[in-house]
Amino acid sequence: MIRKLLATGSVLAAMAAAPAAAADVSACLITKTDTNPFFVKMKEGATAKAEELGIELKSFAGKVDGDHETQVAAIETCIADGAKGILLTASDTSSIVPAVKQARDAGLLVIALDTPLDPIDAADATFATDNFKAGELIGQWAAASLGDEAANAKIAMLDLGISQPTVGVLRDQGFLQGFGIELGDPNKWGDETDPRIVGNDVTAGNEEGGRKAMENLLAKDPMVNVVYTINEPAAAGAYEALKAIGRENDVLIVSVDGGCPGVQNVKDGVIGATSQQYPLLMASLGIEAIKAWADNGTKPAPTEGKDFFDTGVALVTDKPVEGVESIDTAKGMDLCWG
Repeated sequence: MIRKLLATGSVLAAMAAAPAAAADVSACLITKTDTNPFFVKMKEGATAKAEELGIELKSFAGKVDGDHETQVAAIETCIADGAKGILLTASDTSSIVPAVKQARDAGLLVIALDTPLDPIDAADATFATDNFKAGELIGQWAAASLGDEAANAKIAMLDLGISQPTVGVLRDQGFLQGFGIELGDPNKWGDETDPRIVGNDVTAGNEEGGRKAMENLLAKDPMVNVVYTINEPAAAGAYEALKAIGRENDVLIVSVDGGCPGVQNVKDGVIGATSQQYPLLMASLGIEAIKAWADNGTKPAPTEGKDFFDTGVALVTDKPVEGVESIDTAKGMDLCWG
């Protein structure tokens, strides 16, 4: 499955076959932060592909996850610099839309990476994990792991931010559906009525945020036994909060990202299962698409049947369950973060 996934790059590579002078093509990468390992790997993929294709790449990042203003300023800089395209992981997926429109009106190709804009067609294209599927996989795994006790679960939901960016909503709602919990409005989190949900808190996608959110939800119900986390840094923080009260071994933590540190945490038993993404692939395909746009005005097409280009997802766990396809941590380590 993964081998097939990695071959998808050939589609865009063919689009980018016509040469262009390096001085003629520049691109921008704008990520939520430059410290999260996910975005570090994304930058690595974009940088390597830009060097290969002779594209000048400038990188920008918010100070923290949620730093919308810095991302807007970066878009304005890219327009002024005459960039051909922007790769963007938006902190605020709806508020960024006017700035994205300004860039597109100026002739730049704007590709959302990992996090779809709201609406998704505000960008020219989106290269992303199926984030709902990523959440659904860890929800199915958690429910199957608990068996009959899933009916008595006490679930803490550690989300991303109060602005509810699309990536956070999709993973949250996917997890709940996978676990067997009826959704309210699938376009937002926190309106579900299932009594198994102890509550939602936000983490900013980092370890300290995960620790604080976990502490808050433990104060609400100290018998939490399932923890959904938006990403692996948040999961690491949640684990530390549980360890501080001696409950690190009797709570099931699940997450999304599949970075090398996260896969190691699965191997070590900190996280039960995680859904692995491929940020390096997202970014390298994005650079190829900007090259093709500069060469001949070609825009990338979405995956058939979807409104985005699906870069794939795989559940990583060393405790597989029947009915949920997964790979083990040895394979996960081989693939992190392609």
